[in-house]
Amino acid sequence: MKQITPPENLTVLYDGGCPLCRREIAHVKGLAQRNTDSRLCFVDINSGSEADTAFAADRNKLLARFHVQRADGSRLDGAKAFVAMWSRLPGWRWLARLSRLPGMLVIMELAYRVFLRLRPMMQMLARRWDAAKF
Repeated sequence: MKQITPPENLTVLYDGGCPLCRREIAHVKGLAQRNTDSRLCFVDINSGSEADTAFAADRNKLLARFHVQRADGSRLDGAKAFVAMWSRLPGWRWLARLSRLPGMLVIMELAYRVFLRLRPMMQMLARRWDAAKF
C-alpha cells in the first residue's frame, strides 16, 4: 500500500497595500479555510510586522510580482506561483491542471505580465471605488 504524504506548507507572499491583491487574497483565504489540507499560509509583505524582518531584503521584488515560498525557502513567482497556489484550492485545481498543457504556462505568464502593466491603473480605480463606498 502506497502511503500518501501531505503537501508541504506553501506561503503566499502578497501586497496587502494593493486593493486588488487584498480582494483576491481574501477570496483565497476563504477557500483555504474551507479546505484545511490546503496548507497555505499568508504573509502580507506590506504589513510592517513579520514581513519587515523576514522579507526585508527582497521587499521591492516581492511587491512587484506575486510570489509563493516553499517550505525549503525556494520561491516561485508569476504564473508558476499562481499555479502552485491554485493546485491547493477547491474550484481552482482545474486551472492548475490546465497549466500543464503544452505552452499554457507561457501563455499564463504573458497574460500576467500584461496585467502587471495595467495594475497601477486598476489599483487607482479600485481605490476610488473603495473611497466612494465609504
